[in-house]
Amino acid sequence: MARLRELARRVRIESVRAVARANAGHPGGSLSASDLLVALYFSELNIRPEEPRWANRDRYVHSKGHSCEALYATLALRGYFQLEEMETFGHVDSRLQGHPDMTRLPGLDMSSGALGVGFTGAVGIALGSKLRGTPERTYVMLGDGECQEGVVWESAFVAARYNLDNLVAIVDFNQLQQIGWAGDEAGKRQAPWQFESLAGHWIASGWSVQETDGHDMEAILESLATARTARGRPVVIIARTVKGKGVSFMEGSAPWHSRVPTPEELTRALEDLDESI
Repeated sequence: MARLRELARRVRIESVRAVARANAGHPGGSLSASDLLVALYFSELNIRPEEPRWANRDRYVHSKGHSCEALYATLALRGYFQLEEMETFGHVDSRLQGHPDMTRLPGLDMSSGALGVGFTGAVGIALGSKLRGTPERTYVMLGDGECQEGVVWESAFVAARYNLDNLVAIVDFNQLQQIGWAGDEAGKRQAPWQFESLAGHWIASGWSVQETDGHDMEAILESLATARTARGRPVVIIARTVKGKGVSFMEGSAPWHSRVPTPEELTRALEDLDESI
């Protein structure tokens, strides 16, 4: 467990550095998703980084594609490419673009970026596995703001109708989106969803719903283990997270959805993450 927590710290460090170097990116959602990604890639997924197109690998789709910094860092640490390549994030000729591109980077099963589209692809991938009768499972991560997209619920209905118990969705429930409804105080925003309402939508769509602490590695792994036992319907894990987790001045702050840290802020962020510049 300590190893997984350390890997999540490394993912956060590389994510913040990537945004600062590129002068663009999405640090808030990358930091909230880091623990979930590490749990998937270093414990849950049946994959072979040395053989990224292995036919029987589990599939993963990062539907909240804007937070790709954390995904890229996770893939690098897992051995899909050299960590040094993170320095090219956002360059015009880089494989590490601002949204995942499956035609350029090994380890990607779906390009994503337009909200909801990755989820529809994951449903299609899981359906294909079900029709072939093959054992691989499909996992997909969405943002809670992304769950406002109508295509998500159309696809969720299809997944339940076809009894896709080989499909697990994870909602990064950090309760902040880039553009949302104003809160009661100046500078504050309402959450995209109340938990009960979001869970109710998934239940109404025919899914089995779990709740977990998205920053408690043991709890995440327990939820994933439970999801593997599902029979007859897909599972969604709604993971309660904190936007900007791990960096004190980014935590719970909507502007850090897509803000770039200044050199001074980068130094402070790395200090929070117990890392030197």
